Amino acid sequence: MHDFVYTAQPARVVFGAGALRRLGPEVEQLGARRALVLCTPNQRALAEQAAQLLGDRAAGVYDRAVMHVPMDTVRNAVAQARRLQTDCAVAIGGGSTTGLGKALALDGGLPIVAVPTTYAGSEMTPIYGLTENGVKTTAKDLRVLPRTVIYDPELSLRLPAPLSAASGLNAMAHAAEGLYARDGNPIMALMAEEAIRALADGLRRVVTRPGDLAARGDCLYGAWLAGTVLGNVGMALHHKLCHMLGGSFNLPHAQTHAIVLPHALAYNAAAAPLAMAGMARALGCAPADVPRAVYELAGELAVPRALRDIGLRAQDLDRAADLALANPYWNPRPVEREALRGLLQAAYEGAPPAGL
Repeated sequence: MHDFVYTAQPARVVFGAGALRRLGPEVEQLGARRALVLCTPNQRALAEQAAQLLGDRAAGVYDRAVMHVPMDTVRNAVAQARRLQTDCAVAIGGGSTTGLGKALALDGGLPIVAVPTTYAGSEMTPIYGLTENGVKTTAKDLRVLPRTVIYDPELSLRLPAPLSAASGLNAMAHAAEGLYARDGNPIMALMAEEAIRALADGLRRVVTRPGDLAARGDCLYGAWLAGTVLGNVGMALHHKLCHMLGGSFNLPHAQTHAIVLPHALAYNAAAAPLAMAGMARALGCAPADVPRAVYELAGELAVPRALRDIGLRAQDLDRAADLALANPYWNPRPVEREALRGLLQAAYEGAPPAGL
């Protein structure tokens, strides 16, 4: 066994069908008296439900969260939180809402209670991302880690099957990169492998039976594990590409992860044999077939497999390669422009992953 350092991060998880009803006591346990409920515009009704559960502890609802956390939105939300004299944020929704909550925590030290309705997994990480002038930057800070996470499978029933599938593959990407992270360790590897298994199995059932509460629970469980992995180890080429594509070209976050993942795995496969072996056990395939198995899983789940189908233009590919090479993340295989450009071309076209 290789040498490693493992530092556990604080987390309180409340998991179970109907767990949203625990929101009031969980906010009270933090000692908060005025909680601002955050959401996207289309989840206003759910946020209002959460505010009703909070009763007198609800300071109001802020419903302007959007993907990639633009700084204009952050400034507006910070001003609203100060006007309402809030001492806690409840982020109910997906990664966009959680990301906005993290920005409030970073700015004013507000503790966060996260209530995920997707499988993004960001609620378990101290990683935050902010976008300004078309550039998305990411960093880590323990101040943004939610103090409590409430996982309620009933809430994810609202997530349509196609979005569920893309969100789940986004979570799978967190676990996959955790298996070959430079600062990985055996505990994170166990979590990553189990996350991939739970997500692959749960997503197949969600797509065929969207109302299957047990399948939704399995996906949330997998997302929890995958997010925990992402929050404890470093990111590599896959996340660099997805953060760049999302922030610079305004591509949808989950679908971008789902499309890029098999190609990033193919790029790194030869340099990360132990990671491929772990994924192979989770997916029930041979290690050499892992990138293709993930690509075929995306097809089985009816998730887009081409970047051109979600808004990237052919003329953007060279700029995307240049942006990805600027301040690259550590990666098990050196990031070379020609091979990287080939990866982006394959992902743009939706071609099966191949060695580069």
